[in-house]
Amino acid sequence: MQLKKLTPVQLLILIYFSASILSSFLLWLPISHQPGVELSYLDSLFTAVSAISVTGLTVANTADTFSPTGIILIMAMIQFGGVGFMTVGTFLWMATGQRIGIQRRRMIMLDQNRSDLAGLVRLMRDILIISLAIEALGAALMGIYLHLVYGYGWNAIAYGAFSSLSAYTNAGLDIFGDSLMGFRNDGFFLTLNMGLIVAGGIGFPVLVELKEWFASRNRRNFHFSLFTKITVTTYIGLLLLGVVGLWLLEGQHLYAGQGWGQAFWNSLFYSVTMRSCGLTILDLNDFTVSSQLFLSLLMFIGASPSSVGGGIRTTTLAVVILAIIGYARGQHHIRIFHRELMDKDIRKAAIIFSIGILLVGLATIAVTALQPQQSLNSIIFEVNSAFGTTGASLGISAELSPLTKGILMVLMFVGRIGILPILFLFRGKTPPDPYRYPREHLIIGH
Repeated sequence: MQLKKLTPVQLLILIYFSASILSSFLLWLPISHQPGVELSYLDSLFTAVSAISVTGLTVANTADTFSPTGIILIMAMIQFGGVGFMTVGTFLWMATGQRIGIQRRRMIMLDQNRSDLAGLVRLMRDILIISLAIEALGAALMGIYLHLVYGYGWNAIAYGAFSSLSAYTNAGLDIFGDSLMGFRNDGFFLTLNMGLIVAGGIGFPVLVELKEWFASRNRRNFHFSLFTKITVTTYIGLLLLGVVGLWLLEGQHLYAGQGWGQAFWNSLFYSVTMRSCGLTILDLNDFTVSSQLFLSLLMFIGASPSSVGGGIRTTTLAVVILAIIGYARGQHHIRIFHRELMDKDIRKAAIIFSIGILLVGLATIAVTALQPQQSLNSIIFEVNSAFGTTGASLGISAELSPLTKGILMVLMFVGRIGILPILFLFRGKTPPDPYRYPREHLIIGH
């Protein structure tokens, strides 16, 4: 197979697939494990796919299983998978003086979910610089705090760097051994984590526009794009929905013995982290089934487009809701923020939403058949966690069969790459239709 004959989307998927295979072999090596710990190749592959897709689902405790070498390898996988291989690749091409041709630009466009080729190289540079700056700031603050307050000593540097990277990329992996449960009452440390999670999940284009706004001399007349306005509005709306939903569902259950302040804090943390990160401060098994299903819905939606998160993405949900409201009102065009949405984007959102439901539904049925001993809500939670690249679990990951782990790896892969690039694999070089057939109405619905 000659690489030059591959389409950009085929090359992009091949890169992520090859990186997963290579990483799995590296994590399988004894040097990557703690003394006396053995890890099967399947579990090494599962961990590699989880890290590169910045999901965080694990079949083995990261702190107890992997050596410092293994931890460094996982950090590299998270970094590459989080900002995107093409972002790092663009930096390396520029550093070595290589030409970034049209095929490479198309791969960048697919990797970052962009609709045009203009300004891609500058965008990649901005994304990498902004990401590294945020991660470095988070690592410094966390490291200093862990050293001064918890007495981690020199280990505070490593713990701070890993925690900052994991939070910003929404990977949700931890080296504390119990996620963030040991910090459940530490408002400062949890706020740092939530800030990093939001920064990574809000979308790279939003961060770039915010950078341009700060650098602008005329901020009052600065115009944010429609993407940023819809993304930020939807992200905040879903954040509030998560807080209110969990507060109502757990008010008489898990939160019954807590004050309103603690209940609000727990709801806020889980509304932030369960969209794409998966870090926990309370045992998810203590939540009611209704809350677990509600969190599954948040994981299915996921983070913003062109971010570190997975799921159907926030703008997909926003466009689908706007289309439903517009249709109910009899509107022929969807308008928001004094702009009109393109029919192509509305159709794209409907396709992603439909395929997302179909994919998660079929995976749930398959896993239920393969794991009859597991409860349905646990399976729904696990499947949506993989698709949304969240990484949260009700504790069944290590008990799953090899075939079930394979299904989850596919979901993590699709969640990171995106549904549209996967569909593009089946797109051939078909010429434009030379003619059109007569149109006819079809009975839809009731």
